Order: sequence, then structure tokens, then C-alpha cells
Amino acid sequence: MRKLLILSMMGIVSATLPVQGFAEKIYVYERSNGSKLITDHARAEPGYRLIKVYGSDSDESGVVPVTRKSRSFKTRTTEFDRLIQHVSNSVTLDPALIKSVMHAESAFDPRALSSKGASGLMQLMPGTARRYGVTRIFDPKQNVMAGSRYLRDLLAQFNGDMRLALAGYNAGENAVVKYGGIPPYSETRKYVRKVLELYKSYLNLHCDDAPGGVKVISCSESNKNRYSS
Repeated sequence: MRKLLILSMMGIVSATLPVQGFAEKIYVYERSNGSKLITDHARAEPGYRLIKVYGSDSDESGVVPVTRKSRSFKTRTTEFDRLIQHVSNSVTLDPALIKSVMHAESAFDPRALSSKGASGLMQLMPGTARRYGVTRIFDPKQNVMAGSRYLRDLLAQFNGDMRLALAGYNAGENAVVKYGGIPPYSETRKYVRKVLELYKSYLNLHCDDAPGGVKVISCSESNKNRYSS
């Protein structure tokens, strides 16, 4: 019903906009009061959250906005498995954890951009990207390396507690310190649960060879049981 309503509204828009303008792009925003706005002009002011872009798969820079609905949580092999393994070896971090965070953050879309400004495969915030020396935030290698280093540092900060590290990745380490645990944010609590679910799923996958013969997931019994509770 909701999709039909949006399509109907788009029909109205197409009748009122110039053909050339409609053919380029239509933006669907959600206002802070929950109402929707459909327009042929991008908006950047506060109070408008981008939901969908019609007429193009991306904006002028090729960036695809990330929404909850755009994220699939079905575990799968991806083109980034070799990169995940390489980064895992470099930073000494479980590849299953890196892949789980990447899956939850961007659904493996290297051009993903959130409404809050988080970018790329690991959804780095600008400040985090600067902290880890990232010069091209949408470059998969730089993005995944920085995100994984940040995750590793969070694990060290919180004495290996994966839940706290994931909460810090989502809400910031200062929020975890402030509340002495996972912050009471609905988004953060859901995020931690989702990444842990993905992590267990990836650990339980058969370690089939990825393209190029790369083993992308550690399936040792010790890793399977490490965060099973």
C-alpha cells in the first residue's frame, strides 16, 4: 500500500515536472514530523532525511544513500572477501567480525553514505577517517583498513568485550564510557544484536574457497565458541 502511494505521488510529480527534470532524479524525504516530501531538488537542511532516489541508482557522485530497508542481512560471499582476509591479517582481527560489521554497516556497498555522514563499506565518520589517516574515504582498502583498526582499538579499550566494542563503533566510545556499558539507545542495542547474529552466522558457514581460492572465514571450534553467549 505504501509503495503504491509513493508511485501514485510520483505519477503526480511526473505530470507537473518538466520531462527532462523527471528523467534525471526524484528525491523522497521524510520530515522530522514523519510526513513525506517528494521533490526534484536535493535538500541538505536539518529535518529532512533522504529515503529514496528515483530515476537514478545514485547521486551526482555515485553515492548510494543507505537506509535500513536497503540493508540485506543474508550472509553471503562477496567481492570483498579477499580484502577482508588481507586486512584481517594486517590488523590481527577476526575476518568474520570485520565482515559482519561491514555487512551490517553498508551491506557491502562501497559507495554507501548515511544521513549522518558515515561513508563507505565500514561507514566511517569523517572524524574517524581523519584519525586513521584516510585520504579517500570511499576507497575500499583505506575504508576497511581504517574501520578494522578502529574496531581493533575498541576491543583493546574495552578489554576484548565484543558487545562494548560494537556499541562503541555504533555510538562512539565516549558514549560507552559515559554509561558504563552499552548505551540505552535503541539503534545501538539493535545494532549490537544484529552484528552478533551475523558474526555467529559467518562463523558457522562452511569455509568454502572464495574467488581466487581465499579462505575468508575462520571456522575453528575455538572461534565458533568464543562469542557464542
